[in-house]
Amino acid sequence: MNIYRIILLLLILLGFSGCGLAQENARLVGGPCEGCEAVFDYGDRKLLSIDTLPGFEETEDKIKVTGTIYKNDGKTPAKGVILFVHHTNRDGVYPKHGNENGWARQYGYIHGWIKTGADGKYAFYTFKPAPYGGLPAHIHPIIREPDGKYYWLGSFLFAGDPQLTEEHKNPESSRGGSNGILSLKKEKGIVVGRRDIILGKNIPNYE
Repeated sequence: MNIYRIILLLLILLGFSGCGLAQENARLVGGPCEGCEAVFDYGDRKLLSIDTLPGFEETEDKIKVTGTIYKNDGKTPAKGVILFVHHTNRDGVYPKHGNENGWARQYGYIHGWIKTGADGKYAFYTFKPAPYGGLPAHIHPIIREPDGKYYWLGSFLFAGDPQLTEEHKNPESSRGGSNGILSLKKEKGIVVGRRDIILGKNIPNYE
């Protein structure tokens, strides 16, 4: 076996070791969450603080969702946090191509991952999903912190949606420090909704 093959084998083994370590450190908090493991499904792609979800270019109404993720003190920007989001199409369906693997077989192809930089900011471009099953239109978010904790947050919702209930507007416990309702405003040619997130805020068994 020549030196190049040895180096390649070592790199592969180290890669598997790093992946295994990340999974080993993972810890679900905040109660049961079917599908929260989707936050790990990004594979080897490089994650950035901004992402564009599939369907954005060809679908109306286009929106940008943005904000800052803070550490548990509510003041310090949190670096290295992964935010996974997914939602339905304009027909209220989680569409699939048919070749999905892992959790994508459940949540479909309209999804994305964002990873915060030192400023804690995140943004993703997508379109407003349709409501379904008596629920208001919503976008599902899942958080994974750098130390391995992961958990669900309350959905991104939209102000003015007739299917919003009093419980949506004033939840007993706002996970992440917000009820998640976005007030959409037009900025520089696109409609923008803002939501800041505080890590661990109102998340049971967080410590």
